[in-house]
Amino acid sequence: MVTYQRFVALGDSTTEGIGDTPYADGSPQGWADRFATLLAQAVPGASYANLAVRGKVTHEVHAEQLAPALALDPDLVSLVVAMNDLIRPRFSADAIIGHIEAMVGALRRQGADVLLMTFPDLAAVSPVGRLVRGRITDLNRGFRTVAARHGAHVLDIATVPSAGDPRVWADDRLHLNPDGHALLARAMAATAGLPDTDNSWRAPLPPPLRRGLRERAEIEAAWYGTHLGPWLGRRLTGRSSGDGRAAKRPDLLPIVA
Repeated sequence: MVTYQRFVALGDSTTEGIGDTPYADGSPQGWADRFATLLAQAVPGASYANLAVRGKVTHEVHAEQLAPALALDPDLVSLVVAMNDLIRPRFSADAIIGHIEAMVGALRRQGADVLLMTFPDLAAVSPVGRLVRGRITDLNRGFRTVAARHGAHVLDIATVPSAGDPRVWADDRLHLNPDGHALLARAMAATAGLPDTDNSWRAPLPPPLRRGLRERAEIEAAWYGTHLGPWLGRRLTGRSSGDGRAAKRPDLLPIVA
């Protein structure tokens, strides 16, 4: 029976909620907020904090989010990281997995259950996805090894066909769209053992509508100009989308649907 009372989410823009439908004040919703609502339905009175900040790489999550998370004494922690590492020129799977193992080990020693997640094949999502396939394979192997070694839960989203479908990704191809965040929330709920979950999130989406060559070319040109260009600009100038930003929910607060 699920009895989690204190859920804390760590990570980057995926967990902050970028790409999901915003709230009235403009702040992002996201899969972790959706998951917290499902948790509150199962465990009335549960509380939730979200320390994730967009743009963070794994070593920054380790340095900046682990200690505040431990101070909150959670009994359930999600750690969804490394998307930003994947697309950096310098990449070391061993270093990334080392940081993840250190975080998972510390959380488990304090008594928290931990939720990890592998990456899907992103080849169909963007050209960048095809370039980082080998990196994804190495990271996923590491995620599974860390989970097995420390008794953490791992959502093996790499085995879910719809997770790599462009239709659950936002126009920038780096973040999930509302359908993707909803899918991830349901998948995490099943992984955490929340009651009344099903496996509908595992089902592939229906075949997509076929687009003509001209339409596809226009979509690609828009992506390069609107999203890839600004991202490259930030990289070249050493800036991050998370510069100057704080966690959206740094304290454990009651979950309100």
